[in-house]
This record gives sequence, structure tokens and C-alpha cells, in this order.
Amino acid sequence: MPRTNFHLITPNPIELTFWGRVQIEKATALFFYRKGSIYQKLLHNLKYKKSAAIGIELGRILGADVNNANYFSEIDYIVPVPLHPKKERQRGYNQSLMIAKGLKELLNKPIIEGVLIRTHYSDTQTKRGRFERWENVNELFAVKDPSQFESKHILLIDDVITTGSTIEACASKILECKHAKVSVAAIGYASN
Repeated sequence: MPRTNFHLITPNPIELTFWGRVQIEKATALFFYRKGSIYQKLLHNLKYKKSAAIGIELGRILGADVNNANYFSEIDYIVPVPLHPKKERQRGYNQSLMIAKGLKELLNKPIIEGVLIRTHYSDTQTKRGRFERWENVNELFAVKDPSQFESKHILLIDDVITTGSTIEACASKILECKHAKVSVAAIGYASN
């Protein structure tokens, strides 16, 4: 597995991705995501082939790495990037939630769902560039009850970070909550 070990490096390439875009405290990913690799197939099976157990196990592996380094010791809540209810029904589950469940076992922090919500349905982002992705997700998320995130450090979970547009959109909404902080963890990081 082509591990990033970004939890051992600061600032790391994911953190640098967000500089000047949105305030991220810490960020990491388990491995480098490359098209055509077996790891792409693994994440494809998690996302599209109803293989939820893959997400939980990958979350455990990521959790063991960051927990051993005490990387996210200050977080209060784990929050998976939400899917639109229509897309979640199509897939049968939220892949980011499965990753969060594996992480929770090692970090021993609560998962909070239903506060950060996806307000609109959108098509897949896989064939879009950075600006198109940002434009597509910029207003897709909302925080239902800002008091839930007030003065909390949120660990935002996604499957793959490509351009960072989805994370940026989610983090921007969370950071509108008074004194909130955001860190990020993903399974894959698609470096150029």
C-alpha cells in the first residue's frame, strides 16, 4: 500500500492544498490514490459495489496510524462528508460513514451525523476539474444546528481527496459555527 504517512509530516501536501482556501488544522490520508491501481479498485468497490466492510477496515487502518502518532487527539467529533439522501439510497450507505466507523473504534470519538447535511443532489465529480468541482459543491452543504459544532474540533472524513473542493465546501460551512475548528482525514489522496 503506497502510504502517505502525512500524519508524520506538517505541513504536508494535503494541508498545503487548503492554504488560502479554508482553515484546516491538520489533514492526512492513508495512501496515495492512483488511477488504475488495485487501491482504486478497492475504493471503487467500497463506493459502488456495496462493499461497506472495506470502508470500515480501511478506517481502522487509518485510525491505527493516526492514533499511534496522537495526531487527532484534540478532536471532539468525527463527521463523515454527507451524501444526498437520494445518492445514499442508490448506494445503500455512505462510504465516508463506513470509514468513520472504523476510525471511531481506534480514536474513541463520537460520530455526528445529520448536523452537516447535503442540501442538493449532484452528479459524480470524477470527470470534473478543480474549478468545476468547486463550482459544483460550493453551495451543496449546510449545518442544520450550528450550536452542535460551536467550540468543537471536527474531524471531517472523506474517501478520496482530489482537488479538495468537497472538503473545502464542508469545512467552510462548519467554520461558520462559532469557534469551530476542522481537521481532515481521507483514505486516498490523488496527487498530481
